[in-house]
Formats: sequence, C-alpha cells, structure tokens
Amino acid sequence: MEHFGVKSTPSRSRSKTALYVTPQDRVTEFGSELYEDGGKLYCTFCNVVLNHVRKSAINDHLKSKTHTKRKVEFEEQSVRKKQRTLTSSLQCNSAAQTEKASVIQDFVKMCLEASIPLEKADHPAVRAFLSRHVKNGSSIPKSDQLRKSYLPDGYENENQLLNTEDR
Repeated sequence: MEHFGVKSTPSRSRSKTALYVTPQDRVTEFGSELYEDGGKLYCTFCNVVLNHVRKSAINDHLKSKTHTKRKVEFEEQSVRKKQRTLTSSLQCNSAAQTEKASVIQDFVKMCLEASIPLEKADHPAVRAFLSRHVKNGSSIPKSDQLRKSYLPDGYENENQLLNTEDR
C-alpha cells in the first residue's frame, strides 16, 4: 500500500496578496488618485492610508461613495492638502533649523569681521531691517545669546583661519 501514494487535496492556505508590490508601484498603476509618502500609500482625495498589498482593497476604496464625494469636493477646492508622514515633516523642520543656524553663524561672522559689537543686534532699527530684508533675519537672537551660543564657534573658526594663513 505504501507504493500507491495517495495525493492529498491541494492546500487553500495560499494567500492572494501580492508579496513584492510597493506603494510606488500602485501609484504608477492608478495614477494621480494615489500618492506615496514614507512607504505608505495614500488616497489623494480622502487623505487616508490604503493597503497597497491588496489591489481589491484599493479598487473597493476608489469605487466607494465617500471617495467619489471627496473627489468632487477636492476638485472644487483651490488649495490642495496632502497628508504627510511624521518623518517627512520632521525632515522639513530640520532643514529649516539648519538654514536658521547658518544665517545666525553668518551674521556673527560678519559682525566679527567688520568689528561691529554684537550689542548692535539689539537695536530696534537693526531688528526691523533684519526681519524685513533678510531671509530668516527675525530668527537672529539677542546679543547675549549670540555671545553664549554662537560666538565661541565663530571665534574658533577665526583662530583656525588665522593659524592657516600664518603658515
């Protein structure tokens, strides 16, 4: 009897999910209805996260009444809003913080090279000029914080420049 192997019925436990589909693949497949951010798939009109693995879930969402209603509302709006992940939002903030630090360091360097006392940064006319004409100029702190936080960096950079010029 052992020689007559009985075949077992095929297993139906195999999943119907697409294992190697990325959110970006679904965006190219469905067009402007969807967008990808941070490895997640979003509906452009509803701002909800969709399961990118199951195509049927995406099709069901795109055929739903709420989606069609929000699509009409979205097309009537003049301002377009997109939901973003936390990591992409934090990256934008860090870029702004880097730019702010660069503006402050350049301001301190300019004051050092021109022999302008840092107390002049506290004058109302200087503050008004910086906020009006310099990008991120209003983010330049008062003179005491400039001295404590940014002057040591500028001072050491100036010393390094002087030492390299002497050689």
